[in-house]
Amino acid sequence: MSLQNKKILVIIGGGISAYKSLDLIRLLLRRKSSVKVVLTKSGSKFVTKLSVSSLLKNKIFEETFDNKSGGKIDHISLSRWADLVLVLPTTANFISKLSRGSAEDLASTIILASNKETFLAPAMNVRMWLHKATQKNLKSLIEYGYKFIGPEDGAMACGEFGTGKMSSPRQILSFLEKYFKNKDYLKKRKIKAVVTTGPTREYLDPVRYISNESSGKQGYEIAMELSRLGIKTTLISGPTNITYSKNVKVKKVKTGNQMFEVVKKSLPVDIAVCTAAVSDFKPLVTKVNKIKKEIKLNEIKIEKNIDILNFLGKSNRHKPRILVGFSAETQDLIKNAKKKMEEKFCDIMVANDISKSDYGFNKEFNKVMIIEKNGKIEKINKSSKKFIASVIAEKIIKTFLFNEKTIN
Repeated sequence: MSLQNKKILVIIGGGISAYKSLDLIRLLLRRKSSVKVVLTKSGSKFVTKLSVSSLLKNKIFEETFDNKSGGKIDHISLSRWADLVLVLPTTANFISKLSRGSAEDLASTIILASNKETFLAPAMNVRMWLHKATQKNLKSLIEYGYKFIGPEDGAMACGEFGTGKMSSPRQILSFLEKYFKNKDYLKKRKIKAVVTTGPTREYLDPVRYISNESSGKQGYEIAMELSRLGIKTTLISGPTNITYSKNVKVKKVKTGNQMFEVVKKSLPVDIAVCTAAVSDFKPLVTKVNKIKKEIKLNEIKIEKNIDILNFLGKSNRHKPRILVGFSAETQDLIKNAKKKMEEKFCDIMVANDISKSDYGFNKEFNKVMIIEKNGKIEKINKSSKKFIASVIAEKIIKTFLFNEKTIN
C-alpha cells in the first residue's frame, strides 16, 4: 500500500469543512499511515481537540511555544518528521497569509520552515475563490511550489453553487495515494537523468572565446526538481555563477566538446534535458598564444559546433526514454520550436521567448511554451524559473509513467 508507513502532517484550518478532516485522518490510519495533527485556533472552532485526539491517541499540536514539547522546536521538528504536509480546509485567509510569507502561528511557521511538499485543499465561497486577490495569491503560491488538491464544483454550506467546495476525504486520499505510488515507483525504478545547462566557451586563444548568453539557472532548477522527485540526476554545466546544491551531482565543463564527452560518458540515461546554450560555432584551431589585433579576420576560421540534442535524438543505442529540448526564439516561437522538435526527435520542446529584456537569459524569470509530442501546448507567462522547472518536471514524469504503462 502506497500510504503505509508514510508520515503525514495534517494542519486543520478554520472552515465548515474542517469536520471532514476527521474522516480523512481515519482513512489514513486505516492505511497504516503515521499521522500528526496541528489544530489551528480557527480550526478548533469547528472540531474539538478531544475529537481529534480520540482518533490519534497522541498529542495534538496547537501553540508555537509549547513548554510540554520536551525542548523540541515544534515548527522545525514537525516539518522534518513529515513526508508531506497537508492543510485542510485551506481558507482564503490562510492562502493570503502563505502568499505573504507570514509566520504568525504554529501552522504558518511550520510551512515556512518546511523542506517537504505542502499540499493545500482549498474551501471557500465561490466568489471568494474567484476574487482577483485570491487568484493573485494562488499564483504566488503555485510559483512558491505549493500543490493544490481541488477545489471542486458543487453546492456549498452557504447555499450557493460553484467552484470552492473542498475535495472529499476520499478524493484527497486517492490523490495522496497516487502521489506516493508514483514517487515510490520512481525511486524503486532507479531512474537516471542528465541535464545540461549554462553556456559553453569556444576559445579562439587563451583570452578570447565565442559564446552564447546563459545564466544556467533554468537548467539548474530543473535538475533540482528532478532530484527532489527521487531521480538520480547529473547536471553538466558550462561556466556559470551558480552556487550548486549538494543534492545534485554537478560536472563542470567549458567547451561544447567537453560537454558532449561528459554527456556520452553519462549514458545510458532515462531522461535527458538539454537546456545548455551550446555555442553554435567554434574555431577550427585554438591559438596557443594571444591573437594580435593586426591579424586579418578572414584568417580566423570557424566551423559548426557539436549538436548534443541532435546526437541524443538520433542515437539508436543511447536515446533517452524522454528527451527534452529548448528552443530560444525571438520570433515564430511555436513554428520554430515544432520544427526543432521534429528534427531532433524530442518528446518535449520548451520554446523559450527571449524577445524581451525582463525575462529569459540572465534573469530570474522566463516566459515559455511547453510543446508535447501529442500536440498539447501549455503557455506559461512570465514566471519564476523555479516554477517553470516544476511544470517541466511534472510533464516529464507524466510522460515517462505513461510510456512505461504503454510498454508494459
